[in-house]
Amino acid sequence: MKVAIYSRIIDYDQRGEIQHLFDELIRQHIEPVVHRPFLDKIRPSFLLPADVSAFNSSEDLDESIEFIISLGGDGTLLDTVSLVRDKNIPVLGINFGRLGFLASIGKEELASAVTALVNRTFVIDRRSLIHLDANRPMFGNVPCGLNEFAIHKTDTSPMIKIHTYLNGEFLNTYWADGLIVATPTGSTGYSLSCGGPVIFTESASFVITPVAPHNLNVRPIVVPDNNIISFEVEGRADHFICALDARKEIVDKTVQLAVRREAFTLSLVRLNENNFLKTLRNKLSWGLDTRN
Repeated sequence: MKVAIYSRIIDYDQRGEIQHLFDELIRQHIEPVVHRPFLDKIRPSFLLPADVSAFNSSEDLDESIEFIISLGGDGTLLDTVSLVRDKNIPVLGINFGRLGFLASIGKEELASAVTALVNRTFVIDRRSLIHLDANRPMFGNVPCGLNEFAIHKTDTSPMIKIHTYLNGEFLNTYWADGLIVATPTGSTGYSLSCGGPVIFTESASFVITPVAPHNLNVRPIVVPDNNIISFEVEGRADHFICALDARKEIVDKTVQLAVRREAFTLSLVRLNENNFLKTLRNKLSWGLDTRN
């Protein structure tokens, strides 16, 4: 079995856990294939096989790779979307960050997570993605995201007007700092912090959430994800920001934008004892009450 490993950087106090992961993979006869920049950082101070393989980009992940392990927080796991794309390689997120809502497997569960991969005692959650269409190339070869697409004013500009349409039918004009279209997975992220609802991950929906709206009676709305949501942006400034998860581009007001559900999904690995409700309770202190 081959398993790809992706991470951004590591802290010095995390060396023991990461070394333990490599030791456990080798003990279980799993061949690690490490992202090249990460391998270059850890090779001098870690005990790794002399012939450990590396990959540089999505094109290097062929059919022999059965899983990809993300070491870090939720931002690191979001990076794997641009690596996996439509290859349907299941992603296992091990939390070395803070909240760890997506990367929900703790460092103390390293050994059991590797054993679960070997014994196939895990559950695959298929998460919908959001796809961006525009009249100019944007976000390279990966115009999709797991959490959300967002339109936002630049730092110093006044609020913008975002005319929003569902399948060509006018929905609303948002006078705001920005607008978020979140997937069910992304409903617990940026959208939630702006007052959006939590949606179950299997819900076939998008959440449209305004950012600091000027009209206080404007609220988030949930729409079926078979809608194509398009936008026209107006404002005093000539440019605004488009973001897909953690990636962003500055574009001018003439760009034409629309989002829809992506044709493929992302497969997330979770251990059998973990589920969405448990994650809500543990990570968001959902229903935290001494009477419960």
